Amino acid sequence: MKSIKWIFFDIGSTLVDESVAFRKRVEKTVANTNVSYDDFYNKMVEISKYNQNGYHKAREYYGLTMAPWNSDDEFVYPESEECLRKLSKKYKIGIIANQTFGSEERLEKIGLLNYINLVVASAEEGVAKPDLRIFEIALSKADCKAEEAVMVGDRLDNDIVPANKIGMKTVWIKQGLGGFAMPKSDDERPDYTISNLRGLEDILGI
Repeated sequence: MKSIKWIFFDIGSTLVDESVAFRKRVEKTVANTNVSYDDFYNKMVEISKYNQNGYHKAREYYGLTMAPWNSDDEFVYPESEECLRKLSKKYKIGIIANQTFGSEERLEKIGLLNYINLVVASAEEGVAKPDLRIFEIALSKADCKAEEAVMVGDRLDNDIVPANKIGMKTVWIKQGLGGFAMPKSDDERPDYTISNLRGLEDILGI
């Protein structure tokens, strides 16, 4: 990791805890149906083990309508700000995330934007992970070679696989539904696996 200049993060289930937002979304999804919360949640977990989007696949399985996502129900993980503060003293910090419009404003609202040098989000760029183009856009804007960058994310399919393909170092953070997945191929195997951001501090020795 000696040649690393940039560290890129996903947002959801990486810097931000989505568990409350997911719980409320599932509650709305199963309301007034014959599907219980536990059945839907267990189906999400089962599907997530196969490296797929648990919520959307479970919704399709039960034939239910998608409920809206409320970003006000997202909360910063306790260690996120401290980790970014430490990292920003040594590295440039970037975001590569599938997000709706206004990612910078939301990051500012939750107190993380001060540590971030670049935000590349799908809504603004018109391309979403796992498409390699969003990673190429981020690296181009950062004026950074792939081998000089790390991607930290919770999803093997959206974060680890494309970052591996493009030549970035990869750190899989096993938080949220993505943490239930299991790597099944070389493309899906991260360089490092951590359970929270304190593990990233250990890897980088900060």
